[in-house]
Amino acid sequence: MTPSAAGWRSSDAYEHVAEMSASDLAWEWLRRNDAYDEDYQELSEAKADLQTLTDKIRRRWGLRFPRGPAGASI
Repeated sequence: MTPSAAGWRSSDAYEHVAEMSASDLAWEWLRRNDAYDEDYQELSEAKADLQTLTDKIRRRWGLRFPRGPAGASI
């Protein structure tokens, strides 16, 4: 899932970064991180208790989930 880094030196490819919010930039970093991707896959496949997985991701990645995990009654 990690995109090719072949054009990382191209300023045209990163022109949009100047307009990004802090959360947009954080998402761009996270979505390219294999460890986050594995944690997200585990959460989305619900292999364990949703609340436990949500807490794990919250602590590990510093994320907030204001409404709690989908399908859970918190």
